Amino acid sequence: MPTLTPPQDCNSMQELRVQIDKLDRQLVEMLVTRVGYIDRASELKPGEGLPARIPGRVEEVVQKVRAGSHEAGMDPELAERLWRILIDWSIAREERVLGPE
Repeated sequence: MPTLTPPQDCNSMQELRVQIDKLDRQLVEMLVTRVGYIDRASELKPGEGLPARIPGRVEEVVQKVRAGSHEAGMDPELAERLWRILIDWSIAREERVLGPE
């Protein structure tokens, strides 16, 4: 992944936008990696008798993200909203393979 220039070292909006674009590409690459894990989960869950949606696990993930975001200085409410969207999308992807519930 390309090295990012710290925000405080950007001296123009152009420099800042270049860094934001780099970061966005990195985030997309990380999300693609996460999707690979979701796809693998849809392969493993049937053998373990697990459905796509496991409510307790959803809440566990959300709580970990909230705690981690707070520690990192991110708004936990924003993190939760983003992850709930990501989790719902991931479950829908798994359900295409596993079927609903």
